[in-house]
Amino acid sequence: MNRLNTLVDILDRHTLTDGSHHCAIPGVKLIRSSSPTTPMPVIYTPTFCLIAQGTKEANLGETTYRYDAANYLMASVELPIMGSVIEASANQPYLCLQLDFDMAELSELAIHYPASPEAALSPPAGIMLNKTTPKLLEAVIRLAELLDAPGDIDALAPLANREILYRLLTGPGGSIIRHMAQADSRLNQIARAIIWIRTHFREPCPIEQAAEIAGMSRSTFHLHFKAITTLSPIEFRTHLRMQEARRLMVRDAMDAANAGFNVGYESPSQFSRDYARLFGMPPARHASLLRQ
Repeated sequence: MNRLNTLVDILDRHTLTDGSHHCAIPGVKLIRSSSPTTPMPVIYTPTFCLIAQGTKEANLGETTYRYDAANYLMASVELPIMGSVIEASANQPYLCLQLDFDMAELSELAIHYPASPEAALSPPAGIMLNKTTPKLLEAVIRLAELLDAPGDIDALAPLANREILYRLLTGPGGSIIRHMAQADSRLNQIARAIIWIRTHFREPCPIEQAAEIAGMSRSTFHLHFKAITTLSPIEFRTHLRMQEARRLMVRDAMDAANAGFNVGYESPSQFSRDYARLFGMPPARHASLLRQ
């Protein structure tokens, strides 16, 4: 049997319904969709995603990342993404294994397996796509196979997880892993600022304060923030506000004016303009369509 088919079979058997499923393996989530989905806002945390079947798109600002079984995705910081499954069917559902990064394990591996002296660390990125290698696929299959042997999870899952992290560290995306493992790296400085902005996105959120959290000058902060997230700090805050407003209108049936006020807007017209710019239509109409 093709090894990818082995992974498809495992994920298919352990995800009987569409949606995201936590499982017995710590840090692992299984995702299934039997049809293409509309773009949905989600916060990507530092994570590794390997698709066994189907295709997905993740939109960050003006950039679109399309990935499938041939390409895995890594997210290095928390990012506001518009994600959608674009290839899936009842007979061939979208199936994905998501693994949250164990930062302690990453740091230990980076220390034990340092980069060669001549290998310069490339500039960090918030999202990266790379080719799925046979060795990485085998490591993921070994981890997934533990779902059929739950008694072995405690003993063997840490070993499989470590092998996956090792393959990522020594693969083409290794530089981003090393940035994540370094406490004083630009990536982690920006990550601290992102956590602060996520906590205070309803507030005016002056850039000087976010830059101070990152330990950078305003100009340096703006430069590195955009390099990592593809968004300016203000654009990043706007994406967070729009995602939360959309949730309030769709899930809590809040009207557009109150949703805008709730996420920090004083002007309903400014909220409506920003919302339409991001989602392509006025907030009330968009929320009504999504509820239907």
